[in-house]
Amino acid sequence: MRTSTYYAIGFLMIAAVLALTGLAYPRLPQVVPTHWNAHGAVNGYSPKWTLFLTTPGAMALIMLVFSLLPVLSPKRFEVDSFRSTYLYIMVMIVALLGYIHGLVLWAGLTNGGGINLMRGILGGGCLLFALLGNVLGKVRRNFYVGVRTPWTLANEHVWNATHRFAAKTFFCGGLAGLALLLVGVAFQAALIALLVAGLAPVVYSLVIYKRLERRGEA
Repeated sequence: MRTSTYYAIGFLMIAAVLALTGLAYPRLPQVVPTHWNAHGAVNGYSPKWTLFLTTPGAMALIMLVFSLLPVLSPKRFEVDSFRSTYLYIMVMIVALLGYIHGLVLWAGLTNGGGINLMRGILGGGCLLFALLGNVLGKVRRNFYVGVRTPWTLANEHVWNATHRFAAKTFFCGGLAGLALLLVGVAFQAALIALLVAGLAPVVYSLVIYKRLERRGEA
C-alpha cells in the first residue's frame, strides 16, 4: 500500500472513535471509569467529555511521531527499506488504542460492569504481539521499532537473525496469551507469555553477538 493509505486508515480509525463516542455520549454518566487496578476493579474516573480528547489525541500523536521519526534517522538506519512494515506497525498501535477506547466506552455504558477490562486490554495486547510477529522479520536496522538492543544495533547480521527469531516468539507468545485468556486462566499467565516472548529475543541477540565476537566476525 501507498504511504498515504496507511495514514488514511489511521485517520478513519480516529474518526470512528470520535463517532462512537458521540453516539454513546448521551447515555454515559457524567464521570466514566477510565482506570482499573490489576484485579480489574475500577479505581479511577474522568469527566465523560475527556473521552473526545484522550484516546483520539493519543492516536493522532502516535501518527504524528511516526511521520516525523524517519526524518531524524541517521544514514544506514533509515526506515525507507521497510516503510510499509513501519507504517503497518503504526496502524496496529493506533488500532489497539481504538480498541481500548471501545472497552472504556462499554465500561461507561454499563457502569463498569459486564466486562473485565484488564483481560480485555491484555487480550488486545496479545493480538498485537501476534500481528507484529507476522512482520518483524521484515524490519531492518533502525532506532525506532523492533528489538533494539546494543547487539542488534551494532551488527546487521545479529539484527536480522534476532528479528527472525522474534517473529516466532511474538507470534507464538501472542497466540498463547490469547488462548490462556479465552480459556479463563488467570491473566498473569497471559502476561508472562508476553514477557517471555518479548525478552527471549533480547537474550538471543546477546548470544548471537557473543558467538560472532568469539569468531572475530562482530
